[in-house]
Amino acid sequence: MGTLIIAEAGLLHDGSLGNAIRMAEAAAEAGADAVKYQLHDPSTEMIRNAPAPPHFTAESRWDYFGRTAFSDDQWARLKDACDAAEVEFMCSPFSLEALDRLERIGVRRHKLPSGELTNLELVRRAAETGRPLLLSSGMSSLPELDAAVAVAREAGAGVSVLQCTSAYPCPPERVGLNMLAELRERYGLEVGLSDHTVGPHAAYAAVALGAKVIEKHFTLSRKMYGSDAPFAAEPKDLRRLVEGIREIEQLLASPVDKNDLSQLQETKQVFEKSVVAISPIAAGASIRAEDLAVKKPGTGNPAVRLPELVGKRASRDIAADELLSELDLVWESG
Repeated sequence: MGTLIIAEAGLLHDGSLGNAIRMAEAAAEAGADAVKYQLHDPSTEMIRNAPAPPHFTAESRWDYFGRTAFSDDQWARLKDACDAAEVEFMCSPFSLEALDRLERIGVRRHKLPSGELTNLELVRRAAETGRPLLLSSGMSSLPELDAAVAVAREAGAGVSVLQCTSAYPCPPERVGLNMLAELRERYGLEVGLSDHTVGPHAAYAAVALGAKVIEKHFTLSRKMYGSDAPFAAEPKDLRRLVEGIREIEQLLASPVDKNDLSQLQETKQVFEKSVVAISPIAAGASIRAEDLAVKKPGTGNPAVRLPELVGKRASRDIAADELLSELDLVWESG
């Protein structure tokens, strides 16, 4: 299987089931493999006056999560819409109760967000479902990530670890592409990138470095309300991202043998050069260096052989600007 490309819709539907369904359809049209939402239940997730993140203070988190929440029936309808669009329905749980709801609704895999990796009971319960588990490492130190991976493995889950930096948006110097190789070596697991940058370049580089999962924030329009909208990919951006990743996969899967020139012979003849006479050479004359040059096309004696031809005798009269063939030269036996 190629790179799993996840369009992170989050809460950018702003509580509208119609928006959420359209985001699934748009993600599918762009070629994404999955579209991921977030299941927040304020009463099981936070205290009422929990602070909002610094990049989104338009309303309290309690109010925002409550206002944008879906009922189980709405989630089921959204999953059906994803199935109809042939894009995988994904959703991050932020509490044990949210995980239980997702299990009832039905998902192929679980993805735990960065802030939940130290919530080891949620990690354990998600792993015990037997579904593949994606762990995002945006807020975790390596010891914290070690603990989460160990719990998931102990429960028998198939785990992938996503490099992530919890900055919104994330500047290029904080993406941490170096961590892809370190995490792969540290855990012997598939790795990926949860990308909070603006633009596709971090994702492209991650795939070239071996990432098997790319998650990118996605919105129908960057003018939409929500914390992630200003740096999210719009449908046209997501399509370009998917097309770029698929081309990079093809590049990586297509090694080239530099010694196999079977498809380049015609090109070599057009662009390379051959040894030619630059002044008339009489039959029987000894060929001097000043009689020769190299010019296109590459259909005669290759340019690299020019020194070898100096001192040979002409077997016939050779005109200026004429390519020298083997039959034009007297090759004296030793």
